[in-house]
Amino acid sequence: MSLKGRGRGTAHLYVVGAWPRDAESPEERPQFPGASAEFAERLEFIQPQVLAGIPVYRVMDRQGQVLRPSEDPQLPKEQVLKLYRTMTLLNTMDRILYESQRQGRISFYMTNYGEEGTHVGSAAALDASDLVFGQYREAGVTQVSPGVLLYRGYPLELFMAQCYGNARDPGKGRQMPVHYGCPERHFVTISSPLATQIPQAVGAAYAIKRADASRAVVCYFGEGAASEGDAHAGFNFAATLECPVVFFCRNNGYAISTPTSEQYRGDGIAARGPGYGLLSIRVDGNDVFAVYNATREARRRAVAENQPFLIEAMTYRVRPGKKPDPPLRGLGKVGGGIGHHSTSDDSSAYRSVDEVNYWDKQDHPISRLRHYMARRQWWDEAQEKAWRKNSRKMVLEAFEQAEREPKPPPQLLFSDVYREMPPRLRQQREQLERHLETYGEHYPLQQFQK
Repeated sequence: MSLKGRGRGTAHLYVVGAWPRDAESPEERPQFPGASAEFAERLEFIQPQVLAGIPVYRVMDRQGQVLRPSEDPQLPKEQVLKLYRTMTLLNTMDRILYESQRQGRISFYMTNYGEEGTHVGSAAALDASDLVFGQYREAGVTQVSPGVLLYRGYPLELFMAQCYGNARDPGKGRQMPVHYGCPERHFVTISSPLATQIPQAVGAAYAIKRADASRAVVCYFGEGAASEGDAHAGFNFAATLECPVVFFCRNNGYAISTPTSEQYRGDGIAARGPGYGLLSIRVDGNDVFAVYNATREARRRAVAENQPFLIEAMTYRVRPGKKPDPPLRGLGKVGGGIGHHSTSDDSSAYRSVDEVNYWDKQDHPISRLRHYMARRQWWDEAQEKAWRKNSRKMVLEAFEQAEREPKPPPQLLFSDVYREMPPRLRQQREQLERHLETYGEHYPLQQFQK
Protein backbone atom coordinates (compact mmCIF):
# COMPACT_ATOMS: atom_id res chain seq x y z
CA MET A 1 0.00 0.00 0.00
CA SER A 2 1.25 3.48 -0.73
CA LEU A 3 -0.06 6.85 0.38
CA LYS A 4 2.10 8.88 -1.93
CA GLY A 5 3.21 12.33 -0.90
CA ARG A 6 5.65 14.81 -2.32
CA GLY A 7 6.34 17.31 0.40
CA ARG A 8 4.18 18.14 3.34
CA GLY A 9 0.51 18.42 2.54
CA THR A 10 0.90 17.90 -1.21
CA ALA A 11 -0.82 14.81 -2.53
CA HIS A 12 0.86 13.05 -5.42
CA LEU A 13 -2.07 11.16 -6.87
CA TYR A 14 -2.00 12.78 -10.29
CA VAL A 15 -1.01 16.00 -12.02
CA VAL A 16 -3.51 18.26 -13.74
CA GLY A 17 -2.91 21.26 -15.95
CA ALA A 18 -2.43 22.41 -19.49
CA TRP A 19 0.57 21.12 -21.42
CA PRO A 20 3.73 23.13 -20.58
CA ARG A 21 6.75 23.83 -22.72
CA ASP A 22 9.87 21.83 -22.22
CA ALA A 23 12.10 22.70 -19.29
CA GLU A 24 12.08 26.38 -18.34
CA SER A 25 14.65 28.29 -16.42
CA PRO A 26 13.68 29.24 -12.86
CA GLU A 27 13.32 32.86 -13.91
CA GLU A 28 10.71 31.96 -16.56
CA ARG A 29 8.51 29.85 -14.30
CA PRO A 30 5.37 31.35 -12.76
CA GLN A 31 5.97 33.13 -9.49
CA PHE A 32 2.32 33.48 -8.50
CA PRO A 33 1.85 32.74 -4.79
CA GLY A 34 -1.48 30.93 -5.17
CA ALA A 35 -0.46 27.83 -7.12
CA SER A 36 2.44 25.57 -8.06
CA ALA A 37 2.54 25.24 -11.84
CA GLU A 38 4.32 25.92 -15.09
CA PHE A 39 3.43 28.16 -18.02
CA ALA A 40 1.52 26.77 -21.01
CA GLU A 41 1.29 28.28 -24.47
CA ARG A 42 -1.77 26.40 -25.69
CA LEU A 43 -5.33 27.17 -24.55
CA GLU A 44 -6.84 24.02 -23.08
CA PHE A 45 -9.41 23.39 -20.37
CA ILE A 46 -9.00 20.37 -18.14
CA GLN A 47 -11.68 17.78 -18.83
CA PRO A 48 -12.85 15.71 -15.84
CA GLN A 49 -12.87 12.51 -17.89
CA VAL A 50 -9.23 12.92 -18.94
CA LEU A 51 -7.97 11.90 -15.52
CA ALA A 52 -7.88 8.20 -14.72
CA GLY A 53 -10.08 7.13 -11.81
CA ILE A 54 -8.36 6.72 -8.46
CA PRO A 55 -7.81 2.99 -7.87
CA VAL A 56 -9.51 1.10 -5.02
CA TYR A 57 -6.94 -0.41 -2.67
CA ARG A 58 -7.74 -3.89 -1.41
CA VAL A 59 -5.98 -6.75 0.37
CA MET A 60 -8.45 -9.64 -0.12
CA ASP A 61 -10.65 -10.69 -2.98
CA ARG A 62 -14.30 -11.53 -2.36
CA GLN A 63 -13.43 -15.10 -1.36
CA GLY A 64 -11.12 -13.94 1.43
CA GLN A 65 -7.93 -14.75 -0.50
CA VAL A 66 -5.04 -12.36 0.19
CA LEU A 67 -3.89 -11.03 -3.17
CA ARG A 68 -0.41 -9.86 -2.21
CA PRO A 69 1.19 -11.42 0.90
CA SER A 70 3.17 -8.24 1.65
CA GLU A 71 -0.14 -6.37 2.17
CA ASP A 72 -1.52 -8.89 4.68
CA PRO A 73 -1.44 -7.07 8.05
CA GLN A 74 -0.62 -10.42 9.71
CA LEU A 75 -2.98 -9.77 12.59
CA PRO A 76 -2.94 -12.45 15.28
CA LYS A 77 -5.79 -14.93 15.37
CA GLU A 78 -7.42 -13.42 18.46
CA GLN A 79 -7.54 -9.95 16.93
CA VAL A 80 -9.07 -11.27 13.71
CA LEU A 81 -11.69 -13.11 15.77
CA LYS A 82 -12.40 -9.89 17.63
CA LEU A 83 -12.94 -8.09 14.33
CA TYR A 84 -15.38 -10.76 13.21
CA ARG A 85 -17.26 -10.97 16.50
CA THR A 86 -17.57 -7.21 16.66
CA MET A 87 -18.96 -7.01 13.12
CA THR A 88 -21.49 -9.78 13.71
CA LEU A 89 -22.49 -8.49 17.14
CA LEU A 90 -23.17 -5.09 15.63
CA ASN A 91 -25.26 -6.82 12.98
CA THR A 92 -27.29 -8.65 15.65
CA MET A 93 -27.86 -5.48 17.66
CA ASP A 94 -29.02 -3.71 14.51
CA ARG A 95 -31.59 -6.41 13.77
CA ILE A 96 -33.14 -6.24 17.21
CA LEU A 97 -33.19 -2.46 17.61
CA TYR A 98 -34.46 -1.95 14.08
CA GLU A 99 -37.42 -4.21 14.77
CA SER A 100 -38.04 -2.64 18.18
CA GLN A 101 -38.48 0.70 16.43
CA ARG A 102 -40.91 -0.88 14.00
CA GLN A 103 -42.92 -2.04 17.01
CA GLY A 104 -42.95 1.47 18.52
CA ARG A 105 -40.59 0.68 21.39
CA ILE A 106 -38.00 3.28 20.39
CA SER A 107 -38.53 6.33 18.22
CA PHE A 108 -35.76 5.99 15.64
CA TYR A 109 -32.85 3.80 14.53
CA MET A 110 -30.13 3.59 11.88
CA THR A 111 -28.55 0.31 10.89
CA ASN A 112 -25.01 -0.49 9.75
CA TYR A 113 -25.77 -3.40 7.41
CA GLY A 114 -23.03 -3.85 4.84
CA GLU A 115 -20.77 -1.17 6.31
CA GLU A 116 -19.39 -3.14 9.26
CA GLY A 117 -15.96 -3.46 7.67
CA THR A 118 -15.44 0.29 7.50
CA HIS A 119 -16.26 0.81 11.18
CA VAL A 120 -14.43 -2.10 12.72
CA GLY A 121 -11.41 -2.10 10.42
CA SER A 122 -10.73 1.56 11.09
CA ALA A 123 -11.42 1.30 14.83
CA ALA A 124 -8.88 -1.51 15.17
CA ALA A 125 -6.18 0.68 13.61
CA LEU A 126 -6.55 3.55 16.07
CA ASP A 127 -4.86 4.19 19.36
CA ALA A 128 -7.19 4.08 22.36
CA SER A 129 -6.43 7.76 23.09
CA ASP A 130 -7.31 8.99 19.58
CA LEU A 131 -10.31 11.29 19.50
CA VAL A 132 -13.23 10.13 17.34
CA PHE A 133 -15.87 12.35 15.77
CA GLY A 134 -18.51 10.01 14.40
CA GLN A 135 -21.57 10.34 12.26
CA TYR A 136 -24.57 8.18 13.03
CA ARG A 137 -23.22 4.84 11.75
CA GLU A 138 -20.10 4.60 13.89
CA ALA A 139 -21.65 2.60 16.72
CA GLY A 140 -19.30 -0.11 15.50
CA VAL A 141 -16.40 2.07 16.48
CA THR A 142 -17.65 1.98 20.05
CA GLN A 143 -19.28 -1.29 21.16
CA VAL A 144 -17.84 -4.56 22.43
CA SER A 145 -17.73 -3.44 20.18
CA PRO A 146 -20.57 -2.57 17.63
CA GLY A 147 -18.55 -0.31 15.37
CA VAL A 148 -16.04 2.16 16.69
CA LEU A 149 -17.62 2.36 20.14
CA LEU A 150 -18.24 -1.38 20.29
CA TYR A 151 -14.61 -2.02 19.45
CA ARG A 152 -13.53 0.26 22.28
CA GLY A 153 -15.57 -1.71 24.78
CA TYR A 154 -18.70 0.37 25.17
CA PRO A 155 -21.27 -1.85 26.97
CA LEU A 156 -24.31 -3.15 25.15
CA GLU A 157 -26.40 -2.00 28.11
CA LEU A 158 -25.45 1.64 27.45
CA PHE A 159 -26.20 1.35 23.73
CA MET A 160 -29.67 0.15 24.64
CA ALA A 161 -30.08 2.75 27.38
CA GLN A 162 -29.27 5.53 24.93
CA CYS A 163 -31.74 4.26 22.33
CA TYR A 164 -34.45 3.97 24.98
CA GLY A 165 -33.51 7.26 26.66
CA ASN A 166 -33.87 5.67 30.07
CA ALA A 167 -32.38 6.58 33.45
CA ARG A 168 -29.12 4.72 32.67
CA ASP A 169 -28.53 6.73 29.51
CA PRO A 170 -25.36 8.84 29.98
CA GLY A 171 -27.10 11.57 27.96
CA LYS A 172 -30.07 11.49 30.39
CA GLY A 173 -32.58 10.85 27.64
CA ARG A 174 -32.03 14.17 25.88
CA GLN A 175 -30.74 12.85 22.56
CA MET A 176 -32.62 10.91 19.91
CA PRO A 177 -31.52 7.27 19.47
CA VAL A 178 -28.11 6.31 17.98
CA HIS A 179 -26.56 9.61 19.05
CA TYR A 180 -23.95 8.01 21.31
CA GLY A 181 -21.09 9.66 23.13
CA CYS A 182 -18.46 8.54 25.63
CA PRO A 183 -15.75 10.85 27.02
CA GLU A 184 -13.93 7.94 28.69
CA ARG A 185 -13.50 6.27 25.29
CA HIS A 186 -12.71 9.55 23.51
CA PHE A 187 -15.83 9.40 21.38
CA VAL A 188 -17.51 12.79 20.87
CA THR A 189 -21.31 12.74 21.04
CA ILE A 190 -22.90 12.32 17.61
CA SER A 191 -24.91 15.20 16.16
CA SER A 192 -27.68 14.96 13.57
CA PRO A 193 -26.81 17.90 11.28
CA LEU A 194 -24.60 16.71 8.44
CA ALA A 195 -20.90 17.58 8.43
CA THR A 196 -20.88 19.77 11.55
CA GLN A 197 -18.36 17.36 13.06
CA ILE A 198 -15.81 18.00 10.30
CA PRO A 199 -14.64 21.53 11.27
CA GLN A 200 -15.02 20.55 14.94
CA ALA A 201 -12.64 17.64 14.40
CA VAL A 202 -10.13 19.94 12.72
CA GLY A 203 -10.28 22.34 15.66
CA ALA A 204 -9.64 19.46 18.06
CA ALA A 205 -6.74 18.25 15.92
CA TYR A 206 -5.24 21.73 15.87
CA ALA A 207 -5.46 21.88 19.67
CA ILE A 208 -3.76 18.46 19.90
CA LYS A 209 -1.01 19.70 17.60
CA ARG A 210 -0.49 22.82 19.72
CA ALA A 211 -0.29 20.63 22.83
CA ASP A 212 2.15 18.24 21.12
CA ALA A 213 0.02 15.40 22.45
CA SER A 214 0.99 12.63 19.95
CA ARG A 215 -2.64 11.80 19.25
CA ALA A 216 -4.77 11.82 16.15
CA VAL A 217 -8.34 12.84 15.46
CA VAL A 218 -10.47 10.64 13.22
CA CYS A 219 -13.56 12.16 11.65
CA TYR A 220 -16.22 9.95 10.02
CA PHE A 221 -18.80 11.12 7.49
CA GLY A 222 -20.61 9.91 4.38
CA GLU A 223 -20.26 11.03 0.79
CA GLY A 224 -23.50 12.99 1.14
CA ALA A 225 -22.05 15.03 4.01
CA ALA A 226 -19.03 15.80 1.81
CA SER A 227 -21.33 18.03 -0.26
CA GLU A 228 -21.85 20.35 2.72
CA GLY A 229 -19.93 23.60 3.06
CA ASP A 230 -18.57 22.44 6.42
CA ALA A 231 -16.61 19.74 4.57
CA HIS A 232 -14.90 22.36 2.41
CA ALA A 233 -14.05 24.49 5.43
CA GLY A 234 -12.75 21.51 7.39
CA PHE A 235 -10.58 20.16 4.58
CA ASN A 236 -9.08 23.56 3.89
CA PHE A 237 -8.35 24.40 7.52
CA ALA A 238 -6.84 20.97 8.14
CA ALA A 239 -4.42 21.36 5.25
CA THR A 240 -3.41 24.97 5.86
CA LEU A 241 -3.00 24.46 9.62
CA GLU A 242 -1.30 21.06 9.10
CA CYS A 243 -3.49 19.18 11.58
CA PRO A 244 -3.13 15.51 12.63
CA VAL A 245 -6.58 14.47 11.44
CA VAL A 246 -7.79 11.51 9.37
CA PHE A 247 -10.96 12.20 7.39
CA PHE A 248 -12.78 8.90 6.89
CA CYS A 249 -15.51 9.04 4.26
CA ARG A 250 -17.90 6.10 3.87
CA ASN A 251 -19.14 6.21 0.28
CA ASN A 252 -22.10 3.82 0.23
CA GLY A 253 -23.56 5.13 -3.00
CA TYR A 254 -26.54 7.04 -1.60
CA ALA A 255 -27.13 10.22 0.38
CA ILE A 256 -30.38 8.91 1.85
CA SER A 257 -32.17 8.47 -1.51
CA THR A 258 -29.88 10.53 -3.74
CA PRO A 259 -27.46 8.35 -5.74
CA THR A 260 -23.89 9.48 -6.29
CA SER A 261 -24.68 10.15 -9.95
CA GLU A 262 -26.88 13.02 -8.78
CA GLN A 263 -24.58 14.19 -5.97
CA TYR A 264 -21.40 14.98 -7.90
CA ARG A 265 -19.75 14.70 -11.31
CA GLY A 266 -16.17 14.14 -10.23
CA ASP A 267 -14.37 10.91 -9.30
CA GLY A 268 -15.81 10.42 -5.84
CA ILE A 269 -14.51 12.05 -2.67
CA ALA A 270 -10.86 10.99 -2.69
CA ALA A 271 -10.33 12.97 -5.91
CA ARG A 272 -11.07 16.17 -4.00
CA GLY A 273 -8.21 15.63 -1.57
CA PRO A 274 -5.30 16.82 -3.74
CA GLY A 275 -7.09 20.10 -4.44
CA TYR A 276 -7.04 20.84 -0.72
CA GLY A 277 -3.55 19.46 -0.12
CA LEU A 278 -4.74 16.27 1.58
CA LEU A 279 -2.92 12.98 1.10
CA SER A 280 -5.69 10.75 -0.15
CA ILE A 281 -6.51 7.12 -0.82
CA ARG A 282 -9.53 5.09 -1.89
CA VAL A 283 -10.05 1.67 -0.30
CA ASP A 284 -12.43 -1.25 -0.58
CA GLY A 285 -14.66 -0.68 2.44
CA ASN A 286 -15.84 -4.30 2.32
CA ASP A 287 -12.26 -5.46 2.91
CA VAL A 288 -11.62 -5.04 6.63
CA PHE A 289 -7.86 -5.49 6.16
CA ALA A 290 -7.64 -2.81 3.47
CA VAL A 291 -9.48 -0.43 5.79
CA TYR A 292 -7.22 -1.40 8.67
CA ASN A 293 -3.99 -0.90 6.68
CA ALA A 294 -5.02 2.46 5.25
CA THR A 295 -6.24 3.82 8.59
CA ARG A 296 -3.19 2.58 10.49
CA GLU A 297 -0.75 4.19 8.03
CA ALA A 298 -2.73 7.43 7.77
CA ARG A 299 -2.97 7.63 11.54
CA ARG A 300 0.77 6.97 11.97
CA ARG A 301 1.79 9.62 9.49
CA ALA A 302 -0.79 12.15 10.69
CA VAL A 303 0.77 12.02 14.16
CA ALA A 304 4.40 11.82 13.01
CA GLU A 305 4.18 14.51 10.33
CA ASN A 306 1.29 16.73 11.52
CA GLN A 307 -0.63 16.54 8.29
CA PRO A 308 -4.18 15.54 7.32
CA PHE A 309 -5.26 12.47 5.37
CA LEU A 310 -8.43 11.58 3.49
CA ILE A 311 -9.64 7.97 3.21
CA GLU A 312 -12.60 7.16 0.99
CA ALA A 313 -14.01 3.71 1.81
CA MET A 314 -16.25 2.34 -0.94
CA THR A 315 -19.12 0.25 0.46
CA TYR A 316 -22.87 -0.31 0.24
CA ARG A 317 -25.96 -0.40 2.47
CA VAL A 318 -27.36 -3.94 2.25
CA ARG A 319 -29.95 -6.17 3.88
CA PRO A 320 -29.42 -7.52 7.42
CA GLY A 321 -28.85 -11.11 6.33
CA LYS A 322 -30.19 -14.11 4.49
CA LYS A 323 -31.95 -15.74 7.42
CA PRO A 324 -34.22 -13.88 9.84
CA ASP A 325 -33.59 -14.35 13.52
CA PRO A 326 -36.00 -16.42 15.62
CA PRO A 327 -38.95 -14.45 17.00
CA LEU A 328 -38.17 -11.92 19.70
CA ARG A 329 -40.27 -12.06 22.82
CA GLY A 330 -43.25 -9.89 21.97
CA LEU A 331 -41.72 -8.69 18.73
CA GLY A 332 -42.34 -11.37 16.12
CA LYS A 333 -39.65 -12.17 13.57
CA VAL A 334 -36.62 -9.95 13.23
CA GLY A 335 -34.64 -9.44 10.03
CA GLY A 336 -35.43 -9.39 6.36
CA GLY A 337 -35.85 -6.22 4.32
CA ILE A 338 -33.03 -4.08 3.00
CA GLY A 339 -30.61 -1.63 4.56
CA HIS A 340 -32.62 1.57 4.67
CA HIS A 341 -30.91 4.85 5.46
CA SER A 342 -32.89 4.89 8.70
CA THR A 343 -36.25 3.78 10.04
CA SER A 344 -37.65 6.97 8.48
CA ASP A 345 -36.66 5.75 5.01
CA ASP A 346 -37.98 3.16 2.55
CA SER A 347 -35.10 2.46 0.19
CA SER A 348 -37.21 0.12 -1.96
CA ALA A 349 -38.54 3.32 -3.53
CA TYR A 350 -35.18 4.14 -5.09
CA ARG A 351 -33.20 0.86 -5.19
CA SER A 352 -34.04 -2.37 -6.92
CA VAL A 353 -34.11 -5.68 -5.06
CA ASP A 354 -31.61 -7.09 -7.57
CA GLU A 355 -29.15 -4.31 -6.80
CA VAL A 356 -29.34 -4.89 -3.06
CA ASN A 357 -29.17 -8.68 -3.43
CA TYR A 358 -26.01 -8.42 -5.48
CA TRP A 359 -24.11 -6.63 -2.71
CA ASP A 360 -25.60 -8.78 0.02
CA LYS A 361 -24.74 -12.10 -1.61
CA GLN A 362 -21.64 -11.29 -3.67
CA ASP A 363 -19.66 -8.72 -1.70
CA HIS A 364 -20.38 -8.50 2.03
CA PRO A 365 -17.61 -7.58 4.51
CA ILE A 366 -18.67 -10.18 7.08
CA SER A 367 -18.72 -13.08 4.64
CA ARG A 368 -15.39 -11.99 3.17
CA LEU A 369 -13.69 -12.03 6.57
CA ARG A 370 -15.32 -15.35 7.39
CA HIS A 371 -13.85 -16.84 4.20
CA TYR A 372 -10.43 -15.58 5.30
CA MET A 373 -10.77 -17.23 8.72
CA ALA A 374 -12.07 -20.49 7.23
CA ARG A 375 -9.02 -20.68 4.95
CA ARG A 376 -6.86 -20.67 8.06
CA GLN A 377 -9.14 -23.06 9.94
CA TRP A 378 -9.77 -20.41 12.59
CA TRP A 379 -13.57 -20.64 12.33
CA ASP A 380 -16.07 -23.33 11.47
CA GLU A 381 -19.82 -23.83 11.33
CA ALA A 382 -20.08 -25.03 14.93
CA GLN A 383 -18.30 -21.91 16.21
CA GLU A 384 -20.51 -19.77 14.02
CA LYS A 385 -23.72 -21.24 15.43
CA ALA A 386 -22.47 -20.99 19.02
CA TRP A 387 -21.36 -17.38 18.60
CA ARG A 388 -24.57 -16.32 16.88
CA LYS A 389 -26.61 -17.86 19.68
CA ASN A 390 -24.45 -16.30 22.39
CA SER A 391 -24.34 -12.83 20.78
CA ARG A 392 -28.11 -12.84 20.36
CA LYS A 393 -28.50 -13.77 24.01
CA MET A 394 -26.20 -10.89 25.04
CA VAL A 395 -28.12 -8.36 22.97
CA LEU A 396 -31.52 -9.59 24.17
CA GLU A 397 -30.48 -9.41 27.81
CA ALA A 398 -29.37 -5.80 27.37
CA PHE A 399 -32.52 -5.05 25.37
CA GLU A 400 -34.84 -6.46 28.03
CA GLN A 401 -32.97 -4.66 30.81
CA ALA A 402 -33.31 -1.34 28.95
CA GLU A 403 -37.06 -1.84 28.62
CA ARG A 404 -37.41 -2.33 32.38
CA GLU A 405 -35.53 0.84 33.31
CA PRO A 406 -37.55 3.98 34.13
CA LYS A 407 -37.17 7.25 32.24
CA PRO A 408 -34.96 9.99 33.73
CA PRO A 409 -36.59 12.49 36.14
CA PRO A 410 -38.30 15.35 34.24
CA GLN A 411 -36.30 17.88 36.28
CA LEU A 412 -33.15 16.89 34.36
CA LEU A 413 -34.51 18.84 31.41
CA PHE A 414 -33.02 21.93 33.00
CA SER A 415 -29.62 20.75 34.23
CA ASP A 416 -26.12 20.46 32.77
CA VAL A 417 -26.26 23.54 30.56
CA TYR A 418 -25.16 26.27 32.97
CA ARG A 419 -22.92 26.03 36.03
CA GLU A 420 -25.46 28.20 37.84
CA MET A 421 -29.02 27.93 36.59
CA PRO A 422 -30.22 31.34 35.35
CA PRO A 423 -33.47 32.80 36.71
CA ARG A 424 -35.47 32.10 33.55
CA LEU A 425 -34.67 28.38 33.71
CA ARG A 426 -35.47 28.21 37.41
CA GLN A 427 -38.80 29.82 36.62
CA GLN A 428 -39.51 27.30 33.86
CA ARG A 429 -38.60 24.39 36.15
CA GLU A 430 -40.94 25.69 38.85
CA GLN A 431 -43.73 26.07 36.28
CA LEU A 432 -43.25 22.46 35.18
CA GLU A 433 -43.33 21.24 38.77
CA ARG A 434 -46.58 23.13 39.49
CA HIS A 435 -48.09 21.86 36.25
CA LEU A 436 -47.30 18.25 37.09
CA GLU A 437 -48.64 18.64 40.61
CA THR A 438 -51.94 19.87 39.19
CA TYR A 439 -52.27 17.70 36.09
CA GLY A 440 -49.96 14.80 36.83
CA GLU A 441 -52.75 12.26 36.45
CA HIS A 442 -52.75 12.99 32.70
CA TYR A 443 -49.08 12.00 32.29
CA PRO A 444 -47.40 8.56 32.64
CA LEU A 445 -45.29 9.77 35.58
CA GLN A 446 -45.00 6.23 36.90
CA GLN A 447 -42.61 5.55 34.02
CA PHE A 448 -40.19 8.23 35.21
CA GLN A 449 -37.59 8.03 37.93
CA LYS A 450 -38.40 10.17 40.94
